[in-house]
Amino acid sequence: MLLEGKKAVIFGVANNRSIAYGIAKAFRENGAEIALSWVGDALRKRVEPIGAELGAAFTFSCDASRDEDIAAAADLVKSKWGKADILVHAVAFANRDELQGRYIDTSRAGFAVTLDISAYSLVAVCKHFEEVLNEGSSVITMTYYGAQKHITNYNVMGVAKAALEASVRYLAYDLGTRRIRINAISAGPIKTLAASGISGFHLILNHIEKYTPLKSNVSIEEVGNTAVFLASPLSTGITGSIVFVDAGYHVSGIQIAAD
Repeated sequence: MLLEGKKAVIFGVANNRSIAYGIAKAFRENGAEIALSWVGDALRKRVEPIGAELGAAFTFSCDASRDEDIAAAADLVKSKWGKADILVHAVAFANRDELQGRYIDTSRAGFAVTLDISAYSLVAVCKHFEEVLNEGSSVITMTYYGAQKHITNYNVMGVAKAALEASVRYLAYDLGTRRIRINAISAGPIKTLAASGISGFHLILNHIEKYTPLKSNVSIEEVGNTAVFLASPLSTGITGSIVFVDAGYHVSGIQIAAD
């Protein structure tokens, strides 16, 4: 198994349809120990049963918008495991009303909270966990093509993901001195709790299925398999990269439906 003996800390599992769940499951199937975060009682009630299902070593509370929570999480992981080998950041948030209409109407407060939770939290997590990670560890975050191209109704989240992708490149240098690599998976649209907040999301799914080279949407299992590769010794020469798992949609230009 590719991750035998590895310890993975995973932020962002929301339910058994979330991308982070697909990653956590794939990690366990490949021999890794896992620890899962949750924030608030509502998510705790979802995550703890998932932890039990997947055989997680432990779950823990962490609000990624609070430095003190992240620091406490790093201390907890250190006390439980000593060191970790894999860090997964699958955290993002925007107010629902910012994910419809015109981007120009984004509020200052909405912009701030989206960039803080969806982009800066990666920097904060890496900072607090840097000394907890073994040399040669792997950090993985989640992005989307809306960081690079306009996607209807993705709005401020696209800007946040662009900041996240830039952060991956800068963090690659900071973490690389200890051979810690960091990469982002740009997954195609998947029907998750987070995606449900994007206005007209079902239309995006239909479009992708029709116009991608592989004529399909992607699954959390496919994303999980890619995360296993990025967390494994097979990817030790890869850092600072955006890895697309989107059935090839990112190579598409203008597509015209056949009669």
